[in-house]
Amino acid sequence: MNTWIAIGATALGCYAVKLIGLLVPAGTLERPLVRRLAALLPVALLAALTAQQTFADGHQLVLDARLAGIAAAAGALVLRAPFLLVVAAAVLVTAGVRAMGG
Repeated sequence: MNTWIAIGATALGCYAVKLIGLLVPAGTLERPLVRRLAALLPVALLAALTAQQTFADGHQLVLDARLAGIAAAAGALVLRAPFLLVVAAAVLVTAGVRAMGG
């Protein structure tokens, strides 16, 4: 039963956030600060999610093959590789390190 309460609360929360977004005056959304924050917020959230999924296991810090994959992806990004190549580099390096027992 607790699962359904959580699902219902999440659904209501999502609906409330969408409703609040519709009620915000248009003038507020045209401010430069709000536009800049709206552009940067998804990037910051994705970076935080990536870091949490890469370096955390429960309540412990874990440095394993995933770190090598992130480093390979970062290197490919620095070299301005296409997105699919960045993902492929991360996958291949992570799989390679895991295959070597790392």
